[in-house]
Amino acid sequence: MTPAGFLAFMNEAVAAYPDQELHVILDNLSTHKPKHDRWLAMHPAVRFHFTPTHASWLNQIEVWFSILSRQALRGASFTSPRELREAIDRSISRCHSNSTRPHSARRRRSECRLVRRRISEYRNA
Repeated sequence: MTPAGFLAFMNEAVAAYPDQELHVILDNLSTHKPKHDRWLAMHPAVRFHFTPTHASWLNQIEVWFSILSRQALRGASFTSPRELREAIDRSISRCHSNSTRPHSARRRRSECRLVRRRISEYRNA
């Protein structure tokens, strides 16, 4: 999307919700970062929130929706929102039952002691 296209989209969003505060979550694509904040200054009810540059949770959500669409939705036909929701819930349950425990980083006790000592030294300085 070009910068002009992005601003056109934002103008449509503002027009659709004229009396509401809008919070827009964006990645760090340069298109989304105006060089001048003139547009934002003219639209004080709009707030941009940027995801971290190299750790975008939006990317993770896109992957999740891709998996969901391949495993539960592609080629399916639903007669009601409830039926769609049930298919999504089944897919999530299958995913969770097949997943391993999340990785957790652990520090050695010596590293933790060193960090605590340095914090203590910093506070007492």
